[in-house]
Amino acid sequence: MPVTLAKTAGFCFGVSRAVDAVFEQVALGKKVCTLGPIIHNPQIVQELEKKGVTIIDKVADNTEGRLVVIRSHGVGQVVYQQLEQSGYDYWDATCPFVAKIHKIVSEQSQMGKIVLIAGDEHHPEVVGITGHCTGKYFVFNAHESLFDFVQNLEAPDKEEFILVAQTTFNIKEWEKCSETAKKVCTNLIIFDTICNATANRQRDAELLAKNSDLMIVVGGRHSSNTAKLRDICADFCRTILVEDAKELLQYDFSDVKLAGVTAGASTPAGIIKEVQETMSEIIGNAEEMSFEEMLEQSFKSTYTGEKVTAIVTGIKPNEISVDIGTKHAGYVPLSELTEDPSAKTEDLVKVGDELELIVLRVNDVEGTVMLSKKRLDAIAGFEKVMGAADSGEILEGVVVEVVKGGVLALTNGVRVFIPASQATMSRNEPLENLLKKPVSFKILEVNRQRRRAVGSITAVLKEQRKELQEKFWADVEVGKVFHGVVKSMTSYGAFIDLGGVDGMVHISELSWNRIKHPSEVLNIGDTVEVYVREIDPESKKISLGYKKSEDNPWEILKRDYQVGSVVKVKIVSLTAFGAFAQIIPGVDGLIHISQIANERINKPSDVLSVGQEVDAKITEIDFDKKRVSLSIRALLEEKEPAEPETETEAE
Repeated sequence: MPVTLAKTAGFCFGVSRAVDAVFEQVALGKKVCTLGPIIHNPQIVQELEKKGVTIIDKVADNTEGRLVVIRSHGVGQVVYQQLEQSGYDYWDATCPFVAKIHKIVSEQSQMGKIVLIAGDEHHPEVVGITGHCTGKYFVFNAHESLFDFVQNLEAPDKEEFILVAQTTFNIKEWEKCSETAKKVCTNLIIFDTICNATANRQRDAELLAKNSDLMIVVGGRHSSNTAKLRDICADFCRTILVEDAKELLQYDFSDVKLAGVTAGASTPAGIIKEVQETMSEIIGNAEEMSFEEMLEQSFKSTYTGEKVTAIVTGIKPNEISVDIGTKHAGYVPLSELTEDPSAKTEDLVKVGDELELIVLRVNDVEGTVMLSKKRLDAIAGFEKVMGAADSGEILEGVVVEVVKGGVLALTNGVRVFIPASQATMSRNEPLENLLKKPVSFKILEVNRQRRRAVGSITAVLKEQRKELQEKFWADVEVGKVFHGVVKSMTSYGAFIDLGGVDGMVHISELSWNRIKHPSEVLNIGDTVEVYVREIDPESKKISLGYKKSEDNPWEILKRDYQVGSVVKVKIVSLTAFGAFAQIIPGVDGLIHISQIANERINKPSDVLSVGQEVDAKITEIDFDKKRVSLSIRALLEEKEPAEPETETEAE
């Protein structure tokens, strides 16, 4: 059977229960509406619409007083309250596994624990879960986000946490999240709430993808669990997502021998069966080719043509003529001479050149034979690729195409598939950045029968990074200056790539002024000069400094200002005892209420306002305590004219 259906695929218990509930109520003659689409499957939704079922986004939209069906995703506590207050009848089809999560988070958050939810914050199921949290909660879809959240809490060791997951969350990412939570959360309880059906479906899809040329994922494009299945399969082979069998007709499956089919939890069995049967027919028809097509197709998987030595006898714009030493007139089309479609035949060969070619097609009636140089080169190139798999040799190539699940790199006339997980050091880096770029990679595995090879760019990058790391740690010392690139940022600092090794500049070391986020000073991708502040060789952690001592505003103050200087200052804040004014960026001085005016005032705001610029005299500087005293009154007294002498004093 060329098309295999995954062992676990299609409707799960919760979805099936919800859909059956709607059809049941309609059969009883009730007018029904669903709170959101009952299922992420357009065919089922359309069928229900024909039966008079409407979809509402909120309880208030039920203007006709229909029976409201809550879908398997569940809803928050406030929705139940709205339904009770409205007086509408409703049918709760929340999946029991989801309802269990509601109960857990409700009870635990009432105990004051922080609820950590692994999932998509915009997914209806997660929205419903958060609607049962009465205290603090945090939704994340990757373990890195969980780490940042806990690290940014004021006292995480004093908090109590629970960890739950959306029932369709990715199993592998959940394992990473669980390990991260154990490391950063002192008081933690983990509830494994991923549905067993989801776990089995993802596992079976992965196993099937590993042994297939193509995976077809059947399901709604808005379905979260269907999207996860697509991502899982795409790591191992070409993968497409379709909603029904008709969509298969737009694809080319000429190179597919073995195909696998899996389906999301919202996909009916009838659609899955139709897709499987349609795909089987397509592959079966592809095998019933003409003689020429069969020969060319068989060449892609195994070599059956004859190798010959030919002499170039003529050159035309679209082909060259060759003599192979038989009665046949040989010719090589331009497309079989080179991979470059813009190349010209006269630039590639000249009359009299000797070429090694392979026979593609023989026509004894017309006395012609079509040959290929490109394909013979590909065979030799594939032998080289196979050798590299055993020797570990690093190959050079160019990325020629971005495909589902990875990229294709051309080397020695052979296309090597490089999965997304092996193409870049960061999963977030767009694969499009590699297109048309030269790359170095190692061969991870080859399949001689299918003439396929899988490579890894990251394997080479890791080796290069390791060499750079060894060199770095051999030379690094406190105070040494490096030029690095800003790699990423968190709320507490910026990570700098020093060339194989990452160091961190704490937010307090980025600027002499107070900043709220590193992005106020740096941008990702910036090249910056930093120096080593601290080194921990055991944990391989490097603390970096960015701000320079000469930029220290207190050093600037010491150099350019002294007691008695008159400066123009800007009022930045007002208090009951005076006003703080900026002298230079990073240095504020205090104008005591007694030094604001000649006469007594009740409060500073009677005379001054924030943002106002005034002249003031520096009356005191304490560099140890970093305090500056200012006086407006001193300047006012200097400007007052002396009082005239009285007549008696003059005598």
